[in-house]
Amino acid sequence: MVAQTGLSDEQIDRVFHALATATRRDILRRTLEREQSISALAADYEMSFAAVQKHIAVLEAAELVVKRAEGRERLVRADPEMIARARALLAQYEDLWRARIDRLDALLAEPEN
Repeated sequence: MVAQTGLSDEQIDRVFHALATATRRDILRRTLEREQSISALAADYEMSFAAVQKHIAVLEAAELVVKRAEGRERLVRADPEMIARARALLAQYEDLWRARIDRLDALLAEPEN
């Protein structure tokens, strides 16, 4: 069983859904480097501004990014705390599977009677 990370099942579902798309992962990576306007983010994708806004909304719903207004611009930055919580969850899954593989290796290494 995976230990609690402080994330509800709904939060976990939103995080995995948000990370399931390459564009959203790229937006997350870019906003980890520095806060960026939605316009600056949208300029680098071959999709409409509205489509980029929708991707950002999914990331925001997963709490992976924070959006704020500065004048007429909307700025987006990654939320390192939520990313760390998601990383901790994945580390727990990795530990679980490594333990299972270790047990299987031990069983296979036992001599036959």
